[in-house]
Amino acid sequence: MISQERILAALNHTQPDRVPVDFGGTTVTGIHVSCVAELRRHFGLEPHLVKAYEPYQMLGLIEGDLRDALGLDVIGVSSPTTMFGFENVDWKPWRAPWGQTVLVSEHFQTRADPDGGCTVFPEGDTSAPPSGRMPASGYFFDTIIRQEPIDESALDPADNLEEFGLINDHTLDYYRLETESARTCGGQRAVVAGLGGLALGDIALVPAPFLKHPKGIRDVAEWYMATAIHQDYIHQVFDRQVEIAIQNLERFAAVVADRIDVLFVCGTDFGTQTSSFCSVRTFEGLYLPYYKRINDWVHAHTGWKTFKHSCGAVESFISRFIDAGFDILNPVQYTAANMNPRRLKEKYGDRITFWGGGIDTQKTLPFGTPEEVRKEVLQQCEIFSPDGGFVYSTVHNIQARTPIPNLIAMFDAIREFNQAGG
Repeated sequence: MISQERILAALNHTQPDRVPVDFGGTTVTGIHVSCVAELRRHFGLEPHLVKAYEPYQMLGLIEGDLRDALGLDVIGVSSPTTMFGFENVDWKPWRAPWGQTVLVSEHFQTRADPDGGCTVFPEGDTSAPPSGRMPASGYFFDTIIRQEPIDESALDPADNLEEFGLINDHTLDYYRLETESARTCGGQRAVVAGLGGLALGDIALVPAPFLKHPKGIRDVAEWYMATAIHQDYIHQVFDRQVEIAIQNLERFAAVVADRIDVLFVCGTDFGTQTSSFCSVRTFEGLYLPYYKRINDWVHAHTGWKTFKHSCGAVESFISRFIDAGFDILNPVQYTAANMNPRRLKEKYGDRITFWGGGIDTQKTLPFGTPEEVRKEVLQQCEIFSPDGGFVYSTVHNIQARTPIPNLIAMFDAIREFNQAGG
């Protein structure tokens, strides 16, 4: 099988010739810039500075030579703008607090803090309040909450809709060119693309680090409370957001057509390590109808599969994700409460594809031994791979300072499993 066929077989719950692998296809299956640099050195690839294509999480661009070396089956088409609201153009070097020099957009503008950290500015505008901060000891940015005073008796849904508008011709041209390049130059890999404006209440997006002066409910705690005490308001926001989203999907689909295989829809987290951010009942009433509208449109008008990301203990939500029309669940955090991988595969494995769950990125991958990494990878592949419905990736992004011997042990174990025929 070529990579695209392998991914599609897995997504259609038939057994591919081997377990397909994704790293770098999305912003939730990425690799930190420091680890990308280490992997390039390990494989003896052409030495050059790594591009931090998503500076919010400091994710490194995985180029074609490294995709080949790692045996990846997916190529991603990222958003034309970063989480801080600027385009990745005219790359320039930037020295990060941990000492690595990476490439960033010319619009990436930071200001040094007295303690050695730095702040970053929305749209690269240093006259606006900064929207993110990286501590001196940090490896990525934290969002700065900039909610202005609000009157809860006079909330205006338009304030929380400021970032949602009709896609412009410049952005459509970007997607046309990038999907053409991915399909023709991606080595016959499956193509994953994301379109902004589809995620409902994603807590990474609610504070709007990409806006200079965000209005409305932008504080994380305030937003979570609003989903309980201001549901009418949230319904108005979601209803209008989805109206705009479907109009944008129509224009997007007309431009990219069948050059993508998977649409990244949602990064909204519903789980913590031990519980959930809302009740199943709240999900059914507040989120499910709107996600169903999006997924139903995609499935009625395209051949794309739809991708849902949610960390944490979400076993009780999985059947509702399926009801909402999602084809894919990521990152499959099997170390969270009630997320036993064998039970997940047995109960849901024929109805949703597990894209992730290949190894724990909180303990085993960063802190285990290479042999412990190998054993966990082989175990997870043995559990999730039968009858398709599995794309190998880690439980969320590979973080900074993950030891290179452990990363190599992971990729070696994937090859070992595949060479043994599963």
